Amino acid sequence: MNTESLHIDQADVQKLLGAASGDSALLYLYIRCGNDPAQAEAALKLTPTRMSCASATLRQLGLWPEARRRVIVEGERPEYSEKDVLDAMDHNGSFRLLYGEVQRLLGRNLNTEELKILLSFVNYLGLPAEVISVLVSYCKDRARQRGSLRNPSLRTIEKEAYRWAELGIDTLEVAAAYIQTQNARQSQLSRLMETLQIRGRNLTQAEERYATSWLEMGFPMETIALAYERTCLNTGGLNWAYMNKILIRWNEAGLKTAEQIRGGDRKSAEKSGQRQLDPEEQAAIARMLQEV
Repeated sequence: MNTESLHIDQADVQKLLGAASGDSALLYLYIRCGNDPAQAEAALKLTPTRMSCASATLRQLGLWPEARRRVIVEGERPEYSEKDVLDAMDHNGSFRLLYGEVQRLLGRNLNTEELKILLSFVNYLGLPAEVISVLVSYCKDRARQRGSLRNPSLRTIEKEAYRWAELGIDTLEVAAAYIQTQNARQSQLSRLMETLQIRGRNLTQAEERYATSWLEMGFPMETIALAYERTCLNTGGLNWAYMNKILIRWNEAGLKTAEQIRGGDRKSAEKSGQRQLDPEEQAAIARMLQEV
């Protein structure tokens, strides 16, 4: 095994830490040392299932060396006819079973247009029936997490199906690794929402992009809370763009923990010959400025 020293980007490290998968981290190091991924299972003494999950996780994180997304344009899928659906129902036992399973999961009968969408999952996207069943269950769970009392439509599920096809999620092991990664991310987002005192609603797409970028930078929740506190002191409330600038500046300076940031504040104050104001003093000044 090649064990020469190597440099690992901080962004890659944060992705691996966020995935919380020891097998994935080990496999990543093995590959980055110049070793053949095809020999990793034997070299690292991983079972086939563990190897599959580890490689799938690296693909989801964009850390697999040969990972290339399959570009699929939703508007370019073939137009299936009612006859196509009937032929699949009559001659494709796997599709017939899938049709019944999806109806069971969604708790209702599928109409002809929905069956055309389901057929595209198999014929156009190339997703196996068992993976499609997992996909539908995942979309159901995600809808529940977002507070919806209704099961998702096939149109909604179709958007996620295209994403799975592009990511190469075509086995149960890869699907399980993807769902594990997404659940971990959702848990982090929930904690972040609590820190920002966001209750009774979901994040907007723009807010979620901000939040996800902060987590990908590797900031612990304590640091995000500190950025939120300073944002509120200086702007009077949660200002996503302002808070984002704070965190980007800290990230560029290599400051990740609250202790590092406070230390950086003290050094800046000493360098300028000024005393650093404590939070109460900053709040008092902010109030005076608002009263002017």
